[in-house]
This record gives sequence, C-alpha cells and structure tokens, in this order.
Amino acid sequence: MSQILSMQALLLCLQRDEPVIIPTDTVPGLATRPCAAQKIWTLKQRPRQKPLILMGADLAQLEQALASPWLPEWHEEAERVWPGPVTLVLPMAGPICEALNPGGASLGLRVPACARTQELLRHAGPMATTSVNRSGEAPALTAEEASLLFPEIPLLGPLPWPPNSGIPSQVRAWSDGGWSVLRVQPPNMD
Repeated sequence: MSQILSMQALLLCLQRDEPVIIPTDTVPGLATRPCAAQKIWTLKQRPRQKPLILMGADLAQLEQALASPWLPEWHEEAERVWPGPVTLVLPMAGPICEALNPGGASLGLRVPACARTQELLRHAGPMATTSVNRSGEAPALTAEEASLLFPEIPLLGPLPWPPNSGIPSQVRAWSDGGWSVLRVQPPNMD
C-alpha cells in the first residue's frame, strides 16, 4: 500500500521531483512537476508520443506558467468549463509544452473540480498529470486501486478522497478557429 501523506509532506515529494498520486473530479491522477515528467512515462510504460496534461489550480495559474498569449475564444471556453472534467488542448510552445509533449505544438490543460487538488496546485504550481494506470489499461478509480498499481508512489491524504466520476475528462482541441472533440464527454456532465 502506498504511503498516505499530508499535503505538506506531499509538497516536499514534489519539490524533490518525485511523482505522487492525487484525487481529481474524474479519476485519480499521477502527477509531478513538469521538469520531472519523464518519470511518469517510465512508471506507466507509456510511449513518449502520448502527451501529458498540465493541471492547474485555476486559469490564471495556467496562463502565468505558460506565458503564452491566449485567444479570447480560449478564455471563454476555459471560463465556461473550468473547474471541471474537461481538458482543453491548445496550440502552445515553450519549455513546459516541450516537457509534456516533446516535439509537439500543443498542450492539454485542465483545472479539476476537486478542492483538495486545487489547494495542492496552488502551493505546488501546475503539474504534469495523467490517469493512474499502466499504458493501455483501464484507469484506477479509487485511491486503493491507485495504491495497488503503484505502491511505491505516495498518495495525498487524508483518505477517503472526495468522490469522483470514475470517467476520464472530455478532451476538446482548438484548431482552424474552432473546437473539436477528441474524447467524448462523459454522460450526465456538461
């Protein structure tokens, strides 16, 4: 079983560029600072061509971290769907984009509707994230399942975590002046 750590102890793990397991509004997340993103690909046995998501506490934090100009349409959509179970994929460049999507020209961004994770993100800064699972397998749905998959990775305590939907986020991408859906929206959610 994974070690269950307080927020302060988990922040120390993140400062040491160690991965951690966190709750979200969708499924548990595997997270680390963007500079240590390669550890997530290794843990999950995930191809590096599959980008990671940058999760932030709020829109302002993500904008500040990326230091890229945002189109008004991106702001409108982000304000409409965040916090919530939607990942927005935007054209991006820079060191964080390169760390989470090597060689790519876009980045998935998300603000979860999970107060505990938003608080962690306010203190830690935006984090590279993905679902807790081995690549190609179904995601863990609970802290206990996540702990069984990666017993060496600490969990944000205390348990139990707030309930989640058990359904990965919808993914929408901006291209050619409009939005397209890359992963279908979960039922019963906006």
